[in-house]
Amino acid sequence: MEQENTRIEQLAAKLLKLTKDTLVIHMRFLDTAIFRLQCISKPGLKGVACDGEHFYYDSVYLLEQYREDENAINHIYLHTLLHCIFFHSFHAKRMHERLWSLACDIAVENIIQEMRLNKLKLKDEAEKKMRLVNLKKQVKFISAERVYKHFMINDLSIVDLLAYERLFQKDLHIYWNEAETYEISNEDWKKISERLKAEIQSFSKDKNNSESLEENLKEVTKKRYDYSSLLRSFLALGEEMVVNDEEFDYIYYTYGLTCYGNMPLIEPLEYKDVKKIRDFVIVLDTSASCKGSIVQSFLSKTYQILNDSQNFFKKVNIHIIQCDNEVQSDKIIKSEDDFQEFLKNGRLSGFGGTDFRPAFTYVDQLIREGEFENLKGMIYFTDGYGIYPEKAPEYDCMFAFLGEDDRRPKLPWWAIPVILDEEQMEMENKSSENAAEGREHL
Repeated sequence: MEQENTRIEQLAAKLLKLTKDTLVIHMRFLDTAIFRLQCISKPGLKGVACDGEHFYYDSVYLLEQYREDENAINHIYLHTLLHCIFFHSFHAKRMHERLWSLACDIAVENIIQEMRLNKLKLKDEAEKKMRLVNLKKQVKFISAERVYKHFMINDLSIVDLLAYERLFQKDLHIYWNEAETYEISNEDWKKISERLKAEIQSFSKDKNNSESLEENLKEVTKKRYDYSSLLRSFLALGEEMVVNDEEFDYIYYTYGLTCYGNMPLIEPLEYKDVKKIRDFVIVLDTSASCKGSIVQSFLSKTYQILNDSQNFFKKVNIHIIQCDNEVQSDKIIKSEDDFQEFLKNGRLSGFGGTDFRPAFTYVDQLIREGEFENLKGMIYFTDGYGIYPEKAPEYDCMFAFLGEDDRRPKLPWWAIPVILDEEQMEMENKSSENAAEGREHL
């Protein structure tokens, strides 16, 4: 029995080596990625799995798959490898686990099918292709993020869910939530993906190349912006009536109470400086090009960041200004309740052309009238197509744009650009709504 197990392990190891060599021969641009994972046998796993560092496999399972289809191991290994290249495991923790897992499987299987490589073809290719064709009609371009968003917005029946999983699942994602702890692994895969993005151009005429592979690489390697950090840069220093623990000695305080009843020896300081937002301006571009749903998502995300990080003073002075080619409205937020009320019942107005200048003129007027004690800055949420002021304002201004756009007009030197992911914002907003509704059927 022991000899039989040893023989099985040896055969599985040889098959994996052959798989790597086969993939390199047909896809030289993937050579670094192919040999990045360390293959480790894990008897009883009943499948394969990856944690960003290791490719775990059940030798008996691999031999069974190979006996059924000699291309199976090539296909499974590449499937798992593409998850690493696109950082699928590193985003898993903040997603609906089952739907994100399925969306990732669909995305990589679509890429493998587009490669049209005989060494990757399996027996279920025709049925899989039919599913992909129908899905492309609804999401246009297949990536894990787009498919996930589609599944979150459009309820997936249990029948379709099981059918998708049967066709597209090729590996186990049991280590995905743990993968976020592998910071070194994450950075390594980012470097590999950047290299692939550059090298794949040399293979653009290769018949085995995949258009979706190129597009997905562009998506995962583009620069990301942390909107939370953006807001932190606007924090204003101010005083709030709270105990300053750093300058308070509890030993003397307690000793005084013990000796003299209710008379502490040292009173605590009743205030300390804290960084919280007090004076702040949000301008919403309400021209026809900015949809109400994405504006709502932007405001919801802004409120969530402020609320979660406790960056509100007890009293705030936040102006939410709506402007297309003129200022349409100015909602003054004095508390968290005011912000919540605006999120629930606020209405957008305008929908004309875009001119950024009226909003700046209006804010300058408010400053002259003493409306702000210490205006830290402005965030202008827009698509970027409009007329910018020639003169720089006396406060910081960031323009929050929806997605990358090479045709967008050039920004003036003083404007700080921030690119927001429209799909991600809508997806997060929808995820929050579904969580609130208590979706438990999956």
